[in-house]
Amino acid sequence: MDFPSVGATENIMLVAAKAKGTTVITNAAREPEIADLAGFLNGMGANIRGAGTGKVVITGVSRLNAAEYRVMPDRIVAGTYLTAAAITGGEIELIDVVTEHLEPILSKLEETGCEIKKTKDKVMLVAPEKLKPIAQMRTLPHPGFPTDMQAQMMALLSLAAGTSVITETVFEARTKHIAELMRMGADIILSPDGRTSVIKGIKRLEGASVEATDLRGGAALILAGLAAEGKTVITNSEHVQRGYESIEKDLTLLGADISYINESKIVES
Repeated sequence: MDFPSVGATENIMLVAAKAKGTTVITNAAREPEIADLAGFLNGMGANIRGAGTGKVVITGVSRLNAAEYRVMPDRIVAGTYLTAAAITGGEIELIDVVTEHLEPILSKLEETGCEIKKTKDKVMLVAPEKLKPIAQMRTLPHPGFPTDMQAQMMALLSLAAGTSVITETVFEARTKHIAELMRMGADIILSPDGRTSVIKGIKRLEGASVEATDLRGGAALILAGLAAEGKTVITNSEHVQRGYESIEKDLTLLGADISYINESKIVES
């Protein structure tokens, strides 16, 4: 593949699992989800080798069988909750995570001044009194910093004590959350090519009515709303529900004042 796409790698694996002969994917995506999908398919009788590396070899089988499989913990949900604690100046302990999968996220959170303690399956984060900026952060295919955490980190860095720079290299036009964060007072400048964002940290965000235009951008607005003064209303919240199971209940358990007011709005204060 010209680019190690997660979706493309997964779909090729799915088709090749029952295709006649052997399929070889070179420059395959190496995200943990690739290895997890291979584990599931192999548990059903597929023959997949090399998943999680740059070369995946799939020998087709005539049929797949029923199987029981436990899906891996969601590293992006974990990263979002860690960032929620960081942006609000709080602390959090996550259990039943795969710490190795979180390393790129934990590294950047440590750069902002967060204190992190971890074991193989637990992570504790304590936020600093004042967040530090990140001079340069680039989204990259795994094991680089995940593009699915870019928006959440941008919300966090909008409150850092200094200027941060984020460059998006994986997806084009993944910047719709910027305008919504700016409605809340964030100081963000987007480069003409739409790839690089310069975030000048401010002292506080203000609650506002904003719109979630995609899954991770919506999550970023929730984080911004948790840290903002006043009430924030997020419309089109169905985008967030697609990737987070009961996020409002989890955050409420952590002390947030957040709820759904109807099927398409999240309100928090």
